Amino acid sequence: MKAKNPVGWFEIYVDDMNRAKKFYEEVLHVQLSELPMPNTADDDMKMVAFPMEMDGAGAAGALVKMAGFKAGGGGSTIVYFDSDDCAIEEARIEEAGGKVHQSKESIGEYGFMVLAFDTEGNMFGVHSSK
Repeated sequence: MKAKNPVGWFEIYVDDMNRAKKFYEEVLHVQLSELPMPNTADDDMKMVAFPMEMDGAGAAGALVKMAGFKAGGGGSTIVYFDSDDCAIEEARIEEAGGKVHQSKESIGEYGFMVLAFDTEGNMFGVHSSK
């Protein structure tokens, strides 16, 4: 592996795609778009992608609804979304149907973070330098 940010893709599993899509669009102020499914995908699989550039820098990802993959399980992986000031997104979380787990907190020289649960029970983070 090259010495760079190693994450190239992430998936957040959801039970209710419309509810989850609305939540992330409201909190992050972004537009998610449906990804076409390959012919090999199950008929009930649906993916809605976060905005991305296909230049290979950083990580892109999608909300995924798929049989056999329940939302909110485990919590062993947390996706952190970048922000100018994570307090901005924190203020939108509960109004959008989520729950703040940990309010904006300093992580020293690495900036600040917020931890929250989305409408599907998935924990996610928001990170900012201020």
